Amino acid sequence: MGYKKRMSGPVKKNSTFTLNITSMTDMFTILLVFLLQTYSTDDVQIIPEKDVNMPVSDSTRNPIAGIKLIVGKSQFKIDDKVLFAMTDLNIPTSAIDPKDTNFIKPLFDQLEAYNKTLPDSDRTKGRVLLQADGDLPYQTLRKIFYTASMAGFPQLKMITLVGGN
Repeated sequence: MGYKKRMSGPVKKNSTFTLNITSMTDMFTILLVFLLQTYSTDDVQIIPEKDVNMPVSDSTRNPIAGIKLIVGKSQFKIDDKVLFAMTDLNIPTSAIDPKDTNFIKPLFDQLEAYNKTLPDSDRTKGRVLLQADGDLPYQTLRKIFYTASMAGFPQLKMITLVGGN
């Protein structure tokens, strides 16, 4: 009993408790700066092409800014520029590099041209928005992914329609 009295010290009943909010303010400032840096108010408008039967998804994420790549039943386009005509949702052999069967030469050339014109600080650098027909074969998608990554665009996002069946 004598040990507790010696170690606890006197208790002051009239003392007030003060809260030091300096460290809490620092924490909220850091959170505010982080949220402001990651918040985006840019609208990305994507208009579905007429000959593209887009897949449906339940995702509600907003699209990011990037180069729009459109692969339909009859055309292969970047933004509004037609690169080549599609045949039965397949890339024609004239567009494929004979040395590498997964390499689409016109797509690579166009993406590389975009890469050179964009400044390093541009937000679209490295991002491609793919608007593809839902019936597009996996082999064709794989060639597109491969070629885009070789051209310096590793972030390829697929665009879908929102809503389920």
